[in-house]
Amino acid sequence: MAKFHVIIPAAGSGSRMASVLPKQYLPLLGRTIIAWTLDTFLACERIASVHLVLSGDDAHWQAHATHHPKLSILHCGGETRAHTVLNALNLLNVDTEDWVLVHDAARPGLTHDLLDHLLDEIQDDEVGGLLAIPVADTLKRASKQQRVVSTEPRESLWQAQTPQMFRYRILKEALTKSGGAPTDEAQAIESLGLSPKLVKGQLRNLKITYPQDLALAEAIIAADQQGERK
Repeated sequence: MAKFHVIIPAAGSGSRMASVLPKQYLPLLGRTIIAWTLDTFLACERIASVHLVLSGDDAHWQAHATHHPKLSILHCGGETRAHTVLNALNLLNVDTEDWVLVHDAARPGLTHDLLDHLLDEIQDDEVGGLLAIPVADTLKRASKQQRVVSTEPRESLWQAQTPQMFRYRILKEALTKSGGAPTDEAQAIESLGLSPKLVKGQLRNLKITYPQDLALAEAIIAADQQGERK
């Protein structure tokens, strides 16, 4: 039976957060963002292994290290996200038909229920898929002067999230042929002529990119903790 493995690329600097620390190490309710992100996968019995991929010169992990039998640390971060994930795939000792879930290090709002929902929806799919949410806002195309050029129809548009889940064999082939250009795994899979399945996610599974995102993530997780205490 195919197993589920997780890769979390965390080799970036997160420059848009305007912070000295890489964003995965920023504090979130007394812990680092990456600690919250890891929790959901490490606590899931269906996940066989979790691989955190750091840059070769990462100087922060040891101060915040999490230890768990399912967790391995790979210092093989590349120049791009695609390179980082491919480097990790090359080091994994897994079956070619096993599933690989790639998840953003700075996306700490993934819940156990949402993870289980993705696994249930994708485990029998021929291609694989990803969490995503339908676009609700009106979309504007801008000029270089930041003036509206046109209004884009939002029907059938989805905002991609993670985890993105594909067979090891297919994902490795897609990333090898992509040349490191795709911004997410689904785009690499699409370049093979395949169509990943969209699984409806949740707004709470946001990626922390800007300082205001951190405040929102704190509010969401704090509300969860308060609900658990009641």
